[in-house]
Amino acid sequence: MTSNSQRTRKLSRRAFLGQGGYGLGALALGSILTDKSGAPISHDPPRPRPIPARARRVIHLCMAGGISHLESFDNKPELTKMHGQPMPASMTKGQQIAQLQGKALRCLAPQFSFARHGDSGQEISSAFPYLTQVADELCIVRSMVTNQINHDPAHSIMNTGTSIAGRPSMGSWTLYGIGSETRNLPGFVVLTSVGKGGQAQPIAARQWHSGFLPSKHQGVQFQSAGNPVHYIQPPAGVQLDDQRQIIDAVSDLNRDHQALTLDPEIATRIDQYELAFRMQMSVPKLMDLSDESEETFELYGSRGGDGSFAANCLLARRLAERGVRFIQLYHRAWDHHGNIKRGFSISAKEVDQATAALLVDLKRRGMLDDTLVIWGGEFGRTPMAQGSGRDHHIKGFSTFLAGGGIKGGITHGATDDLGYSAVDDVVEVHDLHATMQHLLGLDHEQLTYRFQGRDFRLTDVAGHIQQAWLA
Repeated sequence: MTSNSQRTRKLSRRAFLGQGGYGLGALALGSILTDKSGAPISHDPPRPRPIPARARRVIHLCMAGGISHLESFDNKPELTKMHGQPMPASMTKGQQIAQLQGKALRCLAPQFSFARHGDSGQEISSAFPYLTQVADELCIVRSMVTNQINHDPAHSIMNTGTSIAGRPSMGSWTLYGIGSETRNLPGFVVLTSVGKGGQAQPIAARQWHSGFLPSKHQGVQFQSAGNPVHYIQPPAGVQLDDQRQIIDAVSDLNRDHQALTLDPEIATRIDQYELAFRMQMSVPKLMDLSDESEETFELYGSRGGDGSFAANCLLARRLAERGVRFIQLYHRAWDHHGNIKRGFSISAKEVDQATAALLVDLKRRGMLDDTLVIWGGEFGRTPMAQGSGRDHHIKGFSTFLAGGGIKGGITHGATDDLGYSAVDDVVEVHDLHATMQHLLGLDHEQLTYRFQGRDFRLTDVAGHIQQAWLA
């Protein structure tokens, strides 16, 4: 057994090292955690960016459940001609299929008409009458592919670049790469809404987790209705001055511990206590929509605070104005295994006006040029019928981007005549991530984090910047 004197010598040796060798580290920590006035700060100093940045922030509008490209942005007249006929075996033989395995594979015609819109002549389905009005802002990508055919791992690919759990999300990589612009709100905020047009697949919080990056980079979920953050109001009878004293005392203890251990999670803990304190004032101001005009409410089709996708789009613009770096909106409504015509119509109506409104609102405020908007799901849907619906599909699907250095009014890539496989200018999820980071001023091959003896990055060992998308 270890004697009391041995324990004392060990503690003394540790204390000496902590006070001597770690003294400069503690001073450095103090300089990071306080500004020139001595007040704690919550945001990271921006890192130098090796590439001129086109975008300052990202808004990712995730159509969770797998939106059909064949009812949205990929017009397939040949599929209409072959409605009810067997799919060519040469296309489907040996291919990965989710729920149609062992069943007769018959063509299902697109359920909505398509027309060309804007000066650019972008083809968009009649299910999105509002998006047609901003067609010239859109870079429509028709040749996306992924390698996971079920919802949760496909979301993981879209968010983290891999289906392996525990990796950082793209929002966390963004914060790690360029820091936050806000002192009073999280740098990465997530909002969710649930639609009525399709099965609402669950979304796991690990989709916005920081993985092995310091936990201060993880996304913070705001509630879509009511108080966006639980327990944001102090308990009855507790004054802000009282809370300030408690936070100061806890922070002092944490700084002492940090000086001994140099654990980065302690710095995160101090940082988050300070941020939570300031959010008691910043969040109510964020949610106070009294400064919004009636015209803005009409533009979005929502007065906010009702938990809808439209309300979340309005809130996303307000978050972007306040310096939030990465904003992610999930709309859970797009899993249309049956009755796709009715379900898709409902789901599209829930997001169409608000998505277009967000682009219009950002543009008129001078924010679209430096806000990258990404819209799409985790995969597409099959050209083959699943009753009156469509199955999961990974060989070709559509998304669009706008703003933030993106060239509007273009369509990139193509699927085959039946919309089964991407055949021209194929775009993998890593390519999307590489291009996003490039627009943020980051080199996707150089933004790495060493973990378990290896340098990791969002794009792993893949990813090509899509130069054709860039303005």
